[in-house]
Amino acid sequence: MSKYIFITGGVLSSLGKGVTSASIGSILESMGYKITLQKLDPYLNVDAGTMNPYQHGEVYVTEDGAETDLDLGHYERFTESVMKRENNVTAGRVYFNVISEERRGGYLGATVQVIPHITDEIKRLIKKASEGCDISIVEIGGTVGDIEGLPFLEAVRQLSLEVGDDNALFIHLTYVPYIKTAGELKTKPTQHSVKELREIGIQPDIIICRAEMDIPEPIKKKIALFCSVDKEAVISAPDMDYIYKIPIKLKEEGIHNIISAKLSIPCKEADVSKWKKVINILESAKEKTRIGVVGKYVELKDAYKSIEEALIHGGIANNLKVEIKWIDAGNYSIEDLKELNGILIPGGFGERGVTGKIDAITYARENNIPIFGICLGMQLMAIEFARNVLGMKEADSTEFNPETPYPVIDLMEDQRRVESKGGTMRLGSYPCVIKKETKVYEIYKEEMIRERHRHRYEFNNRFRDDFEKAGMVFSGLSPDGKLVEIMELKNHRWYIGCQFHPEFKSKPFKPHSLFVSFIKTSHTEG
Repeated sequence: MSKYIFITGGVLSSLGKGVTSASIGSILESMGYKITLQKLDPYLNVDAGTMNPYQHGEVYVTEDGAETDLDLGHYERFTESVMKRENNVTAGRVYFNVISEERRGGYLGATVQVIPHITDEIKRLIKKASEGCDISIVEIGGTVGDIEGLPFLEAVRQLSLEVGDDNALFIHLTYVPYIKTAGELKTKPTQHSVKELREIGIQPDIIICRAEMDIPEPIKKKIALFCSVDKEAVISAPDMDYIYKIPIKLKEEGIHNIISAKLSIPCKEADVSKWKKVINILESAKEKTRIGVVGKYVELKDAYKSIEEALIHGGIANNLKVEIKWIDAGNYSIEDLKELNGILIPGGFGERGVTGKIDAITYARENNIPIFGICLGMQLMAIEFARNVLGMKEADSTEFNPETPYPVIDLMEDQRRVESKGGTMRLGSYPCVIKKETKVYEIYKEEMIRERHRHRYEFNNRFRDDFEKAGMVFSGLSPDGKLVEIMELKNHRWYIGCQFHPEFKSKPFKPHSLFVSFIKTSHTEG
């Protein structure tokens, strides 16, 4: 039977529960334990697929094609655990399952209620995700006190009683504000947050205190006293310049010792040496490269979280600092592009910002600037090439102009019949055959790869011959040869577009090869 660590958040949102959960997972893995992580989200969407990035950040895609919360990206970047559909559970999915079961008559005429039916379904999904693991880390989204989160908190309270004290542990992540005028860290918000938890029957075993600075011993003692935890179980988690310092800090605070004692497991040595190596490179790198990300959601960097991290990973592999310049595709000048060493065009949906992205592609192609197009980015590279190299001035995607005479990007036949938007795109891991004697083959050094997808539109094969005659190379195709996965331009320093999302498979200690090559080329002179 798996042991459980339940992680809740208090005082306010965006404290970093996901990174904290992932860091704890990394520490436990280094101790030799097989772990998994799960995110419980209180919102009523069935999954994150149709949510606006400004509200929710990026949609992270798993190998099996689930559209999930961005915290699952942290889980995979920090650990060796592979996330699947069951690793992200929303209230919408829980209620959908229960109502579907009721419609089938599965409850034998019982009155269906939050307790026990909703809470039982939550517990079932938690247990399912934890199968085969030593320790399951379960993060409850939102903030204690949110009405929509109550069924989840009640479910984990019940589950902790069912499995027993030695098999369940509660960690509460809270905020300790620093009041400058008083020159003090204030513990009252934490006390009230823990009080709310205790009112619903949950007593935290560990309190992790987020703050602008380290939590001094007197403040730890005060929190321990008023929240009924051991002083050693009050963990300081100050702001960090790099999130990859968090596993190191948590180990220094002794969190692995406390977890081992509370869960009655052997306290093995926690090894955070790989994180120290990563931090050493990030802090010691003398040279840098400047990459512009031309997107439509740049006001909220979480909308491109995996891309941001993958660029940093590419820098780590090349012993370089990567300075990311976020460029609003709808509001910039060519002068903004002249200071860049490389340009990345990320994925997205909708027509807003398309013109600005295409202009950036033109600039990079004409000036031999390394350019990397991902998903929609690759599609726009195809549109730009058709318009400005092939002379098809009205070339477009049917997503933006259904009447274009040159639909270089179009829906595949199976997508034309789709009526529901949720979970109906080409999603998850698909194989791709790499053409030899191409730049992409030099990068991957493999003939067959698998990458994760999230899109509805594809390159239109009607135009392949025209593109190839003008110097475009389709260096990656689906195994049946019908779908363009990667394209690159001859006689250009680094011009690669891919239909998939390589950023989802990049880790700080295993950077994705496309990002490694892109950063390396961006730093070298053309």
